[in-house]
Amino acid sequence: MTSHLYHGIEEVAGSTPLVRLPRWEAAHGLKNIKVYAKLESFNPGGSAKDRTAAALVKDAKESGRLKPGTMVVESSSGNLGIALARQAILEDFDFHCVVDPRTNQSTLGMIRAYGGTLHPVTEPDPETQDWLTARKNKVQELLREHPEAINLDQYSNRAAFSAHSSGTMAEIFAALGHAPSRVYVAVSTTGTVGGCIAEVTARGVATEVIAVDAEGSVLYGGERGERLLPGYGAGMVTELSRQQTPSSTRRVSAIDAVRQARALGQTEAIAPGASGGAVMAALLADLPSLKAGEEVVVILHDGGMPYTNTIYSNEWVRENLHVDLES
Repeated sequence: MTSHLYHGIEEVAGSTPLVRLPRWEAAHGLKNIKVYAKLESFNPGGSAKDRTAAALVKDAKESGRLKPGTMVVESSSGNLGIALARQAILEDFDFHCVVDPRTNQSTLGMIRAYGGTLHPVTEPDPETQDWLTARKNKVQELLREHPEAINLDQYSNRAAFSAHSSGTMAEIFAALGHAPSRVYVAVSTTGTVGGCIAEVTARGVATEVIAVDAEGSVLYGGERGERLLPGYGAGMVTELSRQQTPSSTRRVSAIDAVRQARALGQTEAIAPGASGGAVMAALLADLPSLKAGEEVVVILHDGGMPYTNTIYSNEWVRENLHVDLES
């Protein structure tokens, strides 16, 4: 193994491992079909949002909006909050994060640990009953109170696309040495899936980029409903989602995401977050359509550690999803 000296933690982000899942393949009787997982939990902040945060900050610096000491206000369901709190230390700005009750307590703790200021919303938007809309409304309120502050707006900022086209998707091509037949990507802001689509389009290959959305999400024509898990799905149509179209969309229930996150952990010793469970559930449902020789990539946006009190807790699942996984 070649050792490497890094001159700052910012150099560690990206170049995450692409790992084959042979035990998962065998458990589902796959022959002549290979499944690989892109493990974004290996980023220093624990998720793919390290890439997004770095790209958003770079864009704001280059435009002159972000300078040392600038107050930055952003909405996040969790991972981007951690990533931007880290960037605030590295780039010397003041980070304020608007969160809602679905955010994991450990995630909130990490944002505080990095010096971020939390602004929780306690009620969903009264008109739509949507937490994301409530968070965005709170962001606008804070910007009115602090006119010197800026918002990077992960929901419309195209810098997110570049983070995942020249980063995530390009790394997948490089690791495989060729184009996979399918890539499954959980969607929320849709920055990751948009970046993957951009890279596939630029290379002119036939890779299908499949968006994995939550039941109850309004992205890509979905019908609004209750969503309990952070990390995938959205209660509003993001501006980024209007700028690209996945090959197809799969909608996954919360309990299916929970079951398949746990199944992957117990099969491959890779315990993903909620969105990773949704991605595995989508792939599982699609297995009958796979053909011999196909190579499939699933992007696992984060790891399961922050979810030990939610999707990996039988008590939480029983109380919130009304399913007894112990029976």
